[in-house]
Amino acid sequence: MGGLDPPVARRIVGKLEQAVGNPDRYFRRLAASEDYKLRVGDYRLLAILSHETKTVFVERVDHRSRVYERGR
Repeated sequence: MGGLDPPVARRIVGKLEQAVGNPDRYFRRLAASEDYKLRVGDYRLLAILSHETKTVFVERVDHRSRVYERGR
């Protein structure tokens, strides 16, 4: 998270730590995709959830205006 301001990065990590305990409560599935999103203020985390292994794999963290752009 080198490109994020430290307070924003701390907020994202804190929310992610909360979410891994009960991912179905915090993550929402993206339409027409296997990915899930987690909202943290103006930022979004795109992730893959594996319910079998209870794993959250974060693919991308970015501002909401850029995170859904294809090919990035």
